[in-house]
Amino acid sequence: MSKKKYAVAIRDVIAEEMRSDERVFVMGEDIGALGGVFGCTRGLQKEFGTLRVLDTPISESGFVGIGIGAALTGMRPVIDFMYLDFVYVAMDQLLNQAAKLRYMYGGRASLPLVIRGQQGVGRGNAGTHSQSIEAFFTHIPGFKVVMPSNAYDAAGLLRTAIRENNPVMFIEHKALYIQTEEVPDDPDFMIPFGQAAVKRSGSDATIVATSLMVSRALEAAERLAEEGIEVEVIDPRTLIPFDIDTVITSVKKTGRALVVHEAHKNNGPGSEIASQIMEKGFRYLDAPVARLGAKACTLPFSLVLENAVVPSVEDIIQSVHEICYH
Repeated sequence: MSKKKYAVAIRDVIAEEMRSDERVFVMGEDIGALGGVFGCTRGLQKEFGTLRVLDTPISESGFVGIGIGAALTGMRPVIDFMYLDFVYVAMDQLLNQAAKLRYMYGGRASLPLVIRGQQGVGRGNAGTHSQSIEAFFTHIPGFKVVMPSNAYDAAGLLRTAIRENNPVMFIEHKALYIQTEEVPDDPDFMIPFGQAAVKRSGSDATIVATSLMVSRALEAAERLAEEGIEVEVIDPRTLIPFDIDTVITSVKKTGRALVVHEAHKNNGPGSEIASQIMEKGFRYLDAPVARLGAKACTLPFSLVLENAVVPSVEDIIQSVHEICYH
């Protein structure tokens, strides 16, 4: 085990996979000499050269299309988005090509394509560089959707994504890149998709939280414990596939559920998770399933306003109070 920052864990897995499989290559904006805005590809071009670490023009639709073609012909591209907000420029390539091609070829073609990059708040990057976009890709069949909340999971899930034969949306968070955690040194360390992690055990309420909200949920749980309320915190790690069984097992025990994410609450991933809890665990519930997400407004530039828009630790505590004292 080695202590690594989240960003370094990402870089090291990419490098290890490139060393072990010559079909793996990386492309994106400013990933070569610069090493990416957040350092996730730092040093890779020096080791692997410009043919395997490709700096692209500012043409997201273009380089996603190149990645799709490369994947169809046997390569294993990892496409780096400087900000995941920019995937909107490439939606036709992603939704009408990448997501559908394996089905439209009757399963005779594979599409080992990883789309990775960061999203979310924390740096005052404003409305077009801070959005949470995961819900779009959970709605379209054909994608695996991954959201690691820590360096350990980032390493294990990214290696799984690179070796996967279907397109993967690998969604990181800018505020997590400096987080440090023990990461296995095993070059084959992988975490299976669809396997949630119970981050904290509890008996009074279940919180299902994603990405940055996992740490906020854990902080809220510690503060609630001081009041005598024991909260179980579950990190699904992947939204597609989603481990509903672990969530229902928890709800059977606690009788209450809160879903917390940074994406907008309206039609966010929490809506689907809450629906599945209601469909499969209604008889275990002592209160309605609650949801927390960003408010229905464009994400502000001001850090003060940004923090007011997305769920805080205090918001999570208040929501747990509401479902526990319902």
